[in-house]
Amino acid sequence: MKNKYVLTLLFAISFLSFSFAQDPVRFKEEVGRVQAQYPADQHRGGVVFTGSSSVRMWKDLATDFPDHSVVNTGFGGSHATDLMHYLDELVLDYKPKKVFIYEGDNDISGKKTTGEIMQTMDQIVRAIHAALPDTEVVFISAKPSISRWNLANQYNELNAAMKRYARSTKGVGFADVWKPMLGKNGQPMPDIFIEDNLHMNRKGYEIWAKVIGKHMN
Repeated sequence: MKNKYVLTLLFAISFLSFSFAQDPVRFKEEVGRVQAQYPADQHRGGVVFTGSSSVRMWKDLATDFPDHSVVNTGFGGSHATDLMHYLDELVLDYKPKKVFIYEGDNDISGKKTTGEIMQTMDQIVRAIHAALPDTEVVFISAKPSISRWNLANQYNELNAAMKRYARSTKGVGFADVWKPMLGKNGQPMPDIFIEDNLHMNRKGYEIWAKVIGKHMN
């Protein structure tokens, strides 16, 4: 009965992903490269980091957490619905003990509402816990960035919703990287980004590592 429930839930998620995603198939080749880099049969039982380009570009992820077996399945430009579509390949196949998810940044920029994003995030959490009941899911908050600072209110709304969800849902945590990335003037620190003012340099990832390190054990 449990397996039947999981299959039914994953089928529903697959259907929803086609309903709400822009075109998840556009990531097929990138997902294939991730699978080739991290064969699931060689990387089970560790910690998976997944989500959009801020995860994908975390080149020092393994060295930032040397005491953990980490897998980076980030795929640039993705929305939460894209992760939902590739949940088997990017999360479930690895049977991780913990999953860190960074989605929502591109969703807000793509004019999705907090409600739409959280509906998808809830489906992702439910699918993970249906297949892997003991796996902890940690939402990484949307980050502040110079290039998308005009959307700060929407990101704050999403982060508040993620935090509420984590507090009310067993097996879900919330890592707040928003506040530590702001300067004394309340705006994104300019020296933690690369030239596009959206993605982070090493200094930015050091902030992430410090925040997320508190959720690793």
